[in-house]
Amino acid sequence: MKRVALYLRVSTDTQTVDNQRRELMAVADRLGWNIVIELADEGISGAKGRDQRPGYDRLMQMVTRREIDLIACWSVDRLGRSLQHLVAFLAEINDRQVDLYLHTQGLDTSTPAGRAMFSMLSVFAEFERSILRQRIMAGLARSTKRSGRPSLDPAKADKIRRELSRGTSINATARKLSVGVGTVHRIKTQMAEPIAT
Repeated sequence: MKRVALYLRVSTDTQTVDNQRRELMAVADRLGWNIVIELADEGISGAKGRDQRPGYDRLMQMVTRREIDLIACWSVDRLGRSLQHLVAFLAEINDRQVDLYLHTQGLDTSTPAGRAMFSMLSVFAEFERSILRQRIMAGLARSTKRSGRPSLDPAKADKIRRELSRGTSINATARKLSVGVGTVHRIKTQMAEPIAT
């Protein structure tokens, strides 16, 4: 008899997991599952990480320890909000020989059709990663933004040097040529450095 964990989740405190529980219990009775634990995250978004979803964290601990054979859940969106996270979840439970039943999607990875669907999800996830990588690379290629401050126009640097050579103060030079005091100070420091021979 399969050892089954029910995982239930709702996003807000005003919702309840009762409908999910009722439907999944009916399936368990019909298929002869042995429900060993019921885990629920109530009022927690599916976008939250494992560390913020105690029910989900406990579920994954049980998967790691192979304390269950199947996870029964109302819908794929109860497990998480991103295809990437879902595929990582499916890969992890598959590695531990734990199957997944998703009620509203009709997915049961303990059946040949469910395993085929699982394989298709993996293909789509790989495709999504490939598209994302291409977009990142295209964005980097388009980017002309340079880090750091823009270089000072050589003509303006010469004007600063002339003003400083005449004895104009750093603040007065900065005001007169509309540049930062720091820029003028840097050029004055460079002027004072001995020229290497």
